[in-house]
Amino acid sequence: MMEIRWPWGQAARERAPEGKASAAGPLIAFSQVGRARWTPRDYRSLATEGFAKNAVAYRCVRMIAEAASSAPFQVFVDGARDDVHPLARLLAKPNPEQSGAELMEALYGALQVAGNAYLEATGDEEEGTLAELWSLRPDRMTVVPGPQGWPQAWEYAVDGRTVRIARRAEGWSPVMQLKLFHPTDDWYGFSPLEAAAFAIDVHNASGAWNKALLDNAARPSGALVYGARDGERLTAEQFEALKAQLADGHAGAANAGRPLLLEGGMDWKAMSLSPSEMDFIAGKHAAAREIALAFGVPPQLLGIPGDATYANYREANAAFWRGTVIPLVRKAAGALTGWLGQRFPGCVVEPDLEAVPALQPERDALWARLNAATFLTEEERRRMAGVGA
Repeated sequence: MMEIRWPWGQAARERAPEGKASAAGPLIAFSQVGRARWTPRDYRSLATEGFAKNAVAYRCVRMIAEAASSAPFQVFVDGARDDVHPLARLLAKPNPEQSGAELMEALYGALQVAGNAYLEATGDEEEGTLAELWSLRPDRMTVVPGPQGWPQAWEYAVDGRTVRIARRAEGWSPVMQLKLFHPTDDWYGFSPLEAAAFAIDVHNASGAWNKALLDNAARPSGALVYGARDGERLTAEQFEALKAQLADGHAGAANAGRPLLLEGGMDWKAMSLSPSEMDFIAGKHAAAREIALAFGVPPQLLGIPGDATYANYREANAAFWRGTVIPLVRKAAGALTGWLGQRFPGCVVEPDLEAVPALQPERDALWARLNAATFLTEEERRRMAGVGA
């Protein structure tokens, strides 16, 4: 069996500050050690065309971010809830400008738009204390891969100026990167907005087409028939001039429906289907449902007509929370525990789902079932209800 010799040598691996590392990690990072790994997508175009210009995608992002941030975090120390712990106070008031809900809304919103979200912790480095948490824009962040297969630093760029935020000597990072699963990228996540990009383009184009039809109040879509006598045909110059006139004055969504002026034996024969024949509105609603599907938001909550997937609004809202919001909140809580737990030993961050009004009907049904289960002890009921001893 051939011996595998790593390019950076055994001595370099032994000097690495990390005590544990993936065996495959160095292979991933070797070709890009110390170099910036740029975001592999046009974030600005996604944010402009998807979030800023599409009402369905905008509402999906807002619904997810606002719902997830409404579930507060609670801190447990050695299994007991502690609301006055320094970490609990930091999560409730992360910085002078934002509340905990505002910070997490920005985090969840960036995650839906970019697939990546970043938090920076600041404080006294000599004392090792944390004072503030800040959310950083994902389009300004660049991952700098390290030799062990995970980021060794992050670069934050604004107006041509770049600041590198590196790991501390003990291996702790002042930056937390939260990302969604990406099957072909080791450093960045894949956003729902990018998955819905084609449907967003269709939805936006439908709106632009409808607007153009309303502005022009007609639709020249068909063929021009030249009906001159004795088989006379258009000259090459006349034909090219006519083509240029049609291309400049009647092509594209902006010119949809503009009236066509005919002369010299010209006749217009409509050939294409009208918007009503194409079931244009149904196609637009199909694109809207596809956008909602990418974000995990039931179309019924967005007012999109279509198949009645859920019996009522309450059922759709419960499915939205159970299938989209709660997994996202728990993902963030686990990431915060792994990140800040190194600075606050023994602390665990968990979402306080009992404080979410949208889940109250399900809790009422659970308590009713537990109360009817006479074979359970009082302690077992309390444990199954999640209220503790």
